[in-house]
Amino acid sequence: MNGLIALLGSGEYLPVMNEVDAYLLANCGANGRKPRVVCLPTAAGQEGDSSINRWMKMGVDHFTSLGADVQAVPVINHETANDLNHASAVEEADIVYFSGGNPMYLYQTMKDSMVWKSAEKVWARGGVYAGCSAGAMILGREVPDFRMLGSRTNPVFGLVPAAFILPHFDAIPIFGKPLLSVTRKRLHDEEVMLGIDENTAIIGKTDGAWSVMGEAKAHVFTKNDSKSYAAGEKFTLGK
Repeated sequence: MNGLIALLGSGEYLPVMNEVDAYLLANCGANGRKPRVVCLPTAAGQEGDSSINRWMKMGVDHFTSLGADVQAVPVINHETANDLNHASAVEEADIVYFSGGNPMYLYQTMKDSMVWKSAEKVWARGGVYAGCSAGAMILGREVPDFRMLGSRTNPVFGLVPAAFILPHFDAIPIFGKPLLSVTRKRLHDEEVMLGIDENTAIIGKTDGAWSVMGEAKAHVFTKNDSKSYAAGEKFTLGK
């Protein structure tokens, strides 16, 4: 990925992310023309038409209000992920935005699909990847199986140098804390786990510094250490 990556703990398409998304629009490589955004509700593909349509409408309304040329593309399963028209729409975008839902369903739908290959072309030329919740999680090395409290994990794209990316971090209930401990123990030496609070985003590139934007914090864990970063602060990720 040559362009920016934005990973959100929550808050996609809401006013709380106006500053974040305005920054992405200004730095997506549109070069003086109106930026083009595609919103993909894929992670919610199993939730039914009402949920899918709600995410698409929210995305269109949000980015239209910020001055973008925006299209919601109904990629919700393997068939639609390999639709030539959908792939063409994605390839023409400057920002490819994945809203939340089921991370493993999102990964399995996108993997090796025409739409994902089109998205890769966007990022190769310097466009933006934006992912909230599930959309953020699939860029780590693995996703923990929450039903197994992290004792089992599933591999995902591994495009960001973090073993695990955990959204909604400040909202994880007390009974979910053992998952954090188990997941942290799975880290290799010099590897990190990343937690992103709700209504918070981190923006950066795979090989550079990351900036925190939004209402709360980002948290970087190694096996033996951790550090939190507030809005306006920068950090780097491990190998």
